[in-house]
Amino acid sequence: MVNFKLVYTKKAQDDALKLKNAGLKDNVEKLLNILKVNPFQNLPHYEKLVGDLAGVYSRRINLKHRLVYQVFKDEKIVKVIRMWSHYE
Repeated sequence: MVNFKLVYTKKAQDDALKLKNAGLKDNVEKLLNILKVNPFQNLPHYEKLVGDLAGVYSRRINLKHRLVYQVFKDEKIVKVIRMWSHYE
């Protein structure tokens, strides 16, 4: 099975620094490892967003923060959009 390649937006890269400082790095690394193998794995649960964010998915990092990403199946790419805020 071919893993998905992760690519990060500038905002996601900025968020990574905040996560490290907030002590959430391990939580995010677990989620990113899941996304590499199967971005549609259902545990932990993911949410398919709607409206302006249709085609984008979200997973909880913790109660407050979300990992927001988009999947390009044919290219085997997961674009990580945000890793901090809740749907900004």
